Amino acid sequence: MTMIKKPLRRRCWQGNDAVWHDVSPGLVRKTPDSLSSWLVSTDSLTQRLIEHCRAGFSVRVLRQSVERPLASEAEMLGIPGGRFAFVRQVHLLCGDRPVVYARTVIPIETAHTRLKGLTRLGTRPLGAVLFSNPGMRRGKIQLAQIASNQGLNVLAHQNIDSEMCPIWGRRSLFYLYNQPLLVSEIFLSDFPFGYSN
Repeated sequence: MTMIKKPLRRRCWQGNDAVWHDVSPGLVRKTPDSLSSWLVSTDSLTQRLIEHCRAGFSVRVLRQSVERPLASEAEMLGIPGGRFAFVRQVHLLCGDRPVVYARTVIPIETAHTRLKGLTRLGTRPLGAVLFSNPGMRRGKIQLAQIASNQGLNVLAHQNIDSEMCPIWGRRSLFYLYNQPLLVSEIFLSDFPFGYSN
């Protein structure tokens, strides 16, 4: 697949965030049947992709920087408005095909603790680090259907030559040594194990 760099449509970034909801039976019924088990699973997405991707799993780093998180991310983490956080954006690939956009937001205070290694992962998958730590605790899962004009959809499709359409994502707070970080996993429209109905 040819990768084409497309400019991000920044107009989508401000005031056009996805609306997240706690998992409920009614919400899960609205998701594509083949995708729902991926959305609500509490297991490691990294490990599940490794098991399903016959062409091989890898991580492509899109951006790692200190920046302002999206409004809903700041609210979820209790970051005061206007404050910065460490944000890591990656594509999870099956072969050379991006299938998931993963976004990690780490409060600056957390990034300067024992967890500073999380800001230097490079192409190592975050999931492997989180789920191998016996002290890891995961908060509740929230789901969102992300419209084609919403900021997360634009970010998810950066550097991909693909038509943007509504997609689904999930997010959770994770705690390592009682320090929080927020992980969002957005299932791209080319996700090979979902969106079949």
